[in-house]
Amino acid sequence: MADRSLVLYTEPLADEAVQWLSQCCDVVQCDADDARFDELLECTDGLIVRTYLRVDSELLYKAPKLRVVGRAGIGLDTVDVAACRARNVEVVYTPGASTTAVVEYVIALLFDAIRPRQALHEAVDAAQWWDVRRRFVGRRELAESTVGILGFGRIGQRLAQALRGFGCQVVYHDVLEIAERDRSNAEPVDLHTLFSNCDVLSVHVDGRSSNRNLIRTEFLSRMRDDVVFINTSRGMVVSADALAEAMRRRPGARALLDVHEPEPVPADSPLLGLPNVTLLPHLASRTDRGLVNMSWVVRDIEAVLSGREPEFPAPCP
Repeated sequence: MADRSLVLYTEPLADEAVQWLSQCCDVVQCDADDARFDELLECTDGLIVRTYLRVDSELLYKAPKLRVVGRAGIGLDTVDVAACRARNVEVVYTPGASTTAVVEYVIALLFDAIRPRQALHEAVDAAQWWDVRRRFVGRRELAESTVGILGFGRIGQRLAQALRGFGCQVVYHDVLEIAERDRSNAEPVDLHTLFSNCDVLSVHVDGRSSNRNLIRTEFLSRMRDDVVFINTSRGMVVSADALAEAMRRRPGARALLDVHEPEPVPADSPLLGLPNVTLLPHLASRTDRGLVNMSWVVRDIEAVLSGREPEFPAPCP
């Protein structure tokens, strides 16, 4: 077909999604640091990004034919939606694609923290057996805990729903008013109360610029001495220096961080080497199903290029 659109994607997508889009478009994968990238960008009609390429005015200037940007993921902090719309470039994404994957991951991290365990890979004698049993005692049962959720969107609400079955108290803070039917019996509280009263605190805010360093000394200083702090949202929402100081002051606390700024974690990160801080390489959404779900952003790419309304346009900034 002479009039096939060119769609460029910068990070891997599921094969079935690429094959589906290839039926109607020319589809090319090219890393942003590849020498061919700028040349391909000049004739690209659709661009699909995942995590590490920022779509801003500078990139848009290099893409005069661009009609749609697809974010294969749930957040839009790497895409300047206003700049795209100013150039009549639609932005689409996959807001619910990895909700289940992230919630499962948070619960896994939580139990890693409160229910430590050691597998036996060989026979042990009685002394070793009882030593392990003595050392590996759960810090608390989840039913005894108050779990705080910072950010009560899709993931925060699904996490509250999942936690309900464990019998723990769940509180949350969000900048928006959440309808009671969507709270799963979670109680709204102010930000100071959230940090002061929770045994577990899980962060699920978005990447808007106003959230940069939202979690800073003012709030971290209020945390309990044995708090479990989990961040699977954005690295930029937490002040690394403030969190490192808070964890040094609370040797009985745990921080489990799946997201960082920058990524990869630099050698001079103040969080490296702290015994009560666990750094993970941005894995929360990485299940087979989650990755496939995000890849199906291609459906909205095709819709826009065909002149139809997309199912998941980015909200206005």
